Amino acid sequence: MDDDPAVTLRKVRRRLRFFLVCLVLSGLTAFPLETETRWLAEFAAGPAAPLADHFPAVTAWFERVHTGIAETNRNYPFLAYGTDWLAFAHLVIGAAFWGPLKDPVRNVWVIRWAVLACGAVIPLALICGPLRGIPLAWRFIDMSFGVFGVIPLLIVLRALRPLERSFQERLAAN
Repeated sequence: MDDDPAVTLRKVRRRLRFFLVCLVLSGLTAFPLETETRWLAEFAAGPAAPLADHFPAVTAWFERVHTGIAETNRNYPFLAYGTDWLAFAHLVIGAAFWGPLKDPVRNVWVIRWAVLACGAVIPLALICGPLRGIPLAWRFIDMSFGVFGVIPLLIVLRALRPLERSFQERLAAN
C-alpha cells in the first residue's frame, strides 16, 4: 500500500468502514423483507421494467418469494423472528469491527475471522440452497456477498502485514 504507517492506517480504516457499512446495511434489509420483496416483484413485473418479457422465470421467482413471505407473515408471523435474529447478527458482527477500526493491528484476528466467514458463505449457499429450493442463479447472488465481502478484507490484511511485523518486533524488543 504505502510506506507511511499513518497513511496505511487511514486506508485500512477507510476499507474497514466500507465493509462495516455494507455489513450493517445488509443486516438492516433483513427486517422489512415483505415490503422489499413486494417492491421487487412490482418492479420486475411493472410496465417500465422489461424483466418480465425477457426473464419470466426471474419475475416468477420474485413473485413466489414475496407471496411466500407475505403468507408466512400473515399466518405464522413468529417465523419472521428468525430474520430479525439474522439482522441482529449482522449488527453484532458489525459491532465487532469497532476494535479493528480503533487498532487494526491488535485486532487483526477479527479481520481474519471475517475472511473465514466470507468464505463460509459459499458452502452454505451450495449446500443449503438446493435443500431450500433456491434457484442456482440466486445462490450465485448469495455467494457473491462472500466473494465481494472478502475483497476489501484481503486488501486490508495485505496492507497490515508490515505494520504487524513492526508491532511484533517492538513486542519482542521489550
